[in-house]
Amino acid sequence: MSVDSAYDHNISSLQDELNSLLDKQRQAYAAHPFAPLAQRQQWLKSLRQLLSAEREVLIDALSQDFSHRSPDETLFAELMPCLHSIDYTLKHLKRWMKPSARSVGMMFVPASAKVVYQPLGVVGIIVPWNYPLYLAIGPLVGALAAGNRVMLKLSEFTPATGRLLKDLLGRIFPEDMVTVVLGEADVAVAFSSLGFDHLLFTGSTHVGKQVMRAAAENLTPITLELGGKSPAIVSADVPLKDAAQRIAWGKTLNAGQTCIAPDYVLVPQDRVDGFVEAYRQAVHSFYPTLTDNPDYTAIINERQLARLERLQADATLKGARLVPLYEQGQGRRMPHTLVLQVSDDMQIMQDEIFGPLLPVVTYTHLDQALAYINARPRPLALYYFGYNKAEQQRVIQHTHSGGVSINETLLHVAIDDLPFGGVGHSGMGHYHGHEGFLTFSKAKGVLVKQRWNSSLMIYPPYGRQLVRLIQKLFIR
Repeated sequence: MSVDSAYDHNISSLQDELNSLLDKQRQAYAAHPFAPLAQRQQWLKSLRQLLSAEREVLIDALSQDFSHRSPDETLFAELMPCLHSIDYTLKHLKRWMKPSARSVGMMFVPASAKVVYQPLGVVGIIVPWNYPLYLAIGPLVGALAAGNRVMLKLSEFTPATGRLLKDLLGRIFPEDMVTVVLGEADVAVAFSSLGFDHLLFTGSTHVGKQVMRAAAENLTPITLELGGKSPAIVSADVPLKDAAQRIAWGKTLNAGQTCIAPDYVLVPQDRVDGFVEAYRQAVHSFYPTLTDNPDYTAIINERQLARLERLQADATLKGARLVPLYEQGQGRRMPHTLVLQVSDDMQIMQDEIFGPLLPVVTYTHLDQALAYINARPRPLALYYFGYNKAEQQRVIQHTHSGGVSINETLLHVAIDDLPFGGVGHSGMGHYHGHEGFLTFSKAKGVLVKQRWNSSLMIYPPYGRQLVRLIQKLFIR
């Protein structure tokens, strides 16, 4: 067998295996197409108990995948939002599942109308490497709350976490209920081509286009959470210490490997030096040193580290001024660096950074900053720092982004009652909380009539006086 033939055989075998898993879940769903409230609550409670009981092994697996991942960051940025999401969903699920009564016009009485929230069936979830626990469990909670079966594809860049989640979820869910799929990029490609009833992908815009193209072959509805270059605006009068500290926290969490991390910061021209110093102080207050610092997370792998180093080299070559905040890193613990005097031809201003590099863009007045943002693809998040409420409202109304935080970074994603999702290049669709339940449900309109058929009045023949009277009354 030739190399090409062997590859084709392996791909065919992989596709058959994935189709078999999908078929098992479809058959299980067909046997029980509408899980009652008590069943869904039990699924979520079992999941919560599992995550809480296994927190230490989850922390260890994530740290192993990153070479070092701060245990506290895993607790705060992954485990805690998973648990809070489950608690919030359990609290509100009964109300979400209740059919929504709708009105019917006089023309249609006697009748009633309602919207029934029906499970879609089998949901596919493609999980990225940067927050593999939260970005697996978060959408899983929404899908289970809506009564679906779920297949999860974990990233090949977090193998320890993937293997652990496969084992842990296998303890509480049968394979025809929830299953974890592991493997390299070819598995992800095959996974995205399956005929799911809904597919959620979190990752880069480039890969998102490929996933959407594959899903289109099956007309699979899709939610894309993609990221992009999320800006932070420092106003002309906000105290620099306030802005710098909050931006630094959002940028340094997980070493900047966060889809809604501030990607670049817009600073008034006359405040740049002050911002640089305030930012340096903020970062050093979090991480006095990088060497053996248990709080500072490493870059996920050598490939991503090399990519970030290329961004620095390209920016330097094209005239940027780098301001490293530490003399050197340690292993894959990359030093946090400000990048000044940037220009649009630099790769760092074109690609999502996803690491501890923060370009500083200068502006002279707020309208110029808003124009700069609006001339670029719409980001997943936008941050504004300033206490003038009129300016806050102007930023909200005159920009497009997936979400906004005023005088804060990142935390809007943790508010369970807010939808989370991108717009344009940063994605489509929403999930989290009620919006997650709706995303993974079919809102099915239902009209109910009983024995008396009032529609007889508009049946043919149409020349009757009653028909003409109805036309006169209802068509004006």
